[in-house]
Amino acid sequence: MEQYYYNTLNKPQQNTYNAIKAGLQSLAPSFSVPLLEQKALSEVFMKVRLDHPQLFYAGTFQYRYYPDSGNAEMIPDYLFEKGKIKDHQKALQARVEKLARPAAKLSDMEKLLYVHDFICRNVRYDKLKKQYSHEIIGPLGHGVGVCEGIAKAVKILCDGLNLWCVIALAENNPEKGVKYRHAWNVVRIDKKYYHLDCTFDNSLGNPEEIRYDYFLLPDKQIFRDHERLVWKMPACEDGDRFYYKEKKLSFTKMEDVRKRSAQAVKKGKQLLFHWRGGYMTREIVQEFLQIFKEEAAKKEKHAKVSLNWAQAVVRVEFIAQAPLEEVTMEEANEGEKE
Repeated sequence: MEQYYYNTLNKPQQNTYNAIKAGLQSLAPSFSVPLLEQKALSEVFMKVRLDHPQLFYAGTFQYRYYPDSGNAEMIPDYLFEKGKIKDHQKALQARVEKLARPAAKLSDMEKLLYVHDFICRNVRYDKLKKQYSHEIIGPLGHGVGVCEGIAKAVKILCDGLNLWCVIALAENNPEKGVKYRHAWNVVRIDKKYYHLDCTFDNSLGNPEEIRYDYFLLPDKQIFRDHERLVWKMPACEDGDRFYYKEKKLSFTKMEDVRKRSAQAVKKGKQLLFHWRGGYMTREIVQEFLQIFKEEAAKKEKHAKVSLNWAQAVVRVEFIAQAPLEEVTMEEANEGEKE
């Protein structure tokens, strides 16, 4: 298990981190920790929980201290009473072990796909934002979660499969309509780092049609529609593991778009691809639409197109009746929108 955030702290903060972790693990109703100023104490408490998703039962805390004392008394706000916590711990440990078992001998890439696909098939976004949906008990126990709970579930499954995985946290941005901070994961394969956002892929697809628009992205792609980080992450510079590129569904030429469109029409299948032949401008999209229209007409079909513009991913279905809208814009998000 990677204690990523622990390693970013100075010595006094690490001492507080260790005291918080030990206190939460013992399920103590209150415990002493080395005193930090309030903001730093809150940040260390959060970093403990980001490094250790198995501490799912402690959402917030209160604390008190006395003048001239070097310690504070931390009083966690546990989500459940002690007996119930122990029951949940056993159930979740068994759940993680059971889920990890079928993937234990897969390659690292296959393990990541397994974890990603499990989330996309089995977890729905919790619009009510119940407290447990911020923790692993939501996705792994109830099949619902918000981005924080989903990212924590991804991490604990990766931990169970011996994959390096940490949780990234981005700022909110009310001016752009981003109401909340957003969490996702950074993973490591062959000494290189990549972004993995199962929540965003979940919002685009469904259990029958899983999307991979946010599977192993470099920095330059993820931050097209993600806000700046709250805390620094390792640089993600490699773009060669991106799902659509690995699957040869990342096109640079219009002739490839036409060829694959013709194949999709002929086989009666949809086409989903990534465009990396320069910026996906309106002019480029118009060229796509003309190709789709021409190829669809050969089989007396119509093209129904949706775009994830930020990530330059295009989805086209060839259908019998003309769609009400030729193009719809897809917006990956936290599940706030239908």
